[in-house]
Amino acid sequence: MSEVPIPLDVAAAEEHLMRFLSIEGVTGYEANIAAAVSDALKAVGVPASAIRFDDANTRIALPTETGNLIVDLPGTRSAPRLLFSTHLDTVPLCAGAKPRREGDRIVSDGTTALGGDARTGVALLVVLAETLIRHKLPHPPITLLFTVREESGLHGARELNPADLGGPVMCINVDGQLASDLIIGAVGQENWEVEIKGRASHAGVAPEKGISATLVGAIALTEAWQAGWFGKVVKPDGRGTSNVGIFGGRDGKPAGDATNVVTDYASIKGEARSPEAAFATKIAKGYADAFGKAKGQVRDHEGQTAEVTFSHQTSYPPFKLAEDSPVVTRAIKALKMLGIEASCLFSNGGLDANWLDKHGIPTITIGAGQAEIHTIKEYVNLAEYEKGCRLGVLMATLEE
Repeated sequence: MSEVPIPLDVAAAEEHLMRFLSIEGVTGYEANIAAAVSDALKAVGVPASAIRFDDANTRIALPTETGNLIVDLPGTRSAPRLLFSTHLDTVPLCAGAKPRREGDRIVSDGTTALGGDARTGVALLVVLAETLIRHKLPHPPITLLFTVREESGLHGARELNPADLGGPVMCINVDGQLASDLIIGAVGQENWEVEIKGRASHAGVAPEKGISATLVGAIALTEAWQAGWFGKVVKPDGRGTSNVGIFGGRDGKPAGDATNVVTDYASIKGEARSPEAAFATKIAKGYADAFGKAKGQVRDHEGQTAEVTFSHQTSYPPFKLAEDSPVVTRAIKALKMLGIEASCLFSNGGLDANWLDKHGIPTITIGAGQAEIHTIKEYVNLAEYEKGCRLGVLMATLEE
């Protein structure tokens, strides 16, 4: 990296990261990590009056301990407000993580994931506040946003009230691996689910009197696959992906109770993704058509069919920023000052950035060292974490 005068305390930055990695806070249970972040911010000089929680958790259908954590840093020079964001929660595989340093990495003990996704971002935002305050660096007004339930559906960002953020003109979201990789867009996702109510009968004595819900489901999925709606989807009018994730029964139980009973109920859930919202919806409707066809192919001895109820809804919208948009050019400029060549990427996974952009805040996502996420092999690359911290400080202090 080139020599840029950034007074970053690397040891303190790593201490923040190690501490946050050791605090459990799986998705929906973010109260402890939120309290730890609040304490850390106060310790580096952020007044308690500048730290608050919104009520997004009251609008999230899933139980959620706390709202999004929002922090206001007053500007020391006149310029439009900036937003820095990340998410507090980790995937359940991170429960009980025991971080330890191993050379230039932080790793877990091998029995859990680590939680670098996105505790690297949590630490970076605290380091940013500490660096700006301790060294009195000139900067515009800044809002820090720590969202909840990102890992279980981007819920905190979705239910956010943009008016709570003070009117930022752009956002730097921290939730990636390499500092050089600038995520400027991402696909949107449509979730679908179907309930199939068949009719039970003795599979050995009178199978013809039953209507097999599992058979309806199996035929429908075959129909969807043959029509080109499963997996990688490429059509003349769009492209995307889809998957069938859950094929079960009621309340998380198996579909069916015994091998000698025709299955009377099945529940199937899946997803569709695309860079275009309309095409993600089209994929979901392709599945709906497949289930409609399958319903008519499975009948009992009286010609009756199963009851099939299909529904779909948007999980998050797609977005894409122009490479010459202000937040992208700001990031490219900062990376150049660090001697790093930027790569602008489009993600096939959803980010808080999808909803922040939908809320009217152009959002770029930067990396800070998280790697092999959502696996027990997860680690944090400390060199990349340091680069991410430096990039964050530069993006906060650059003059227009």
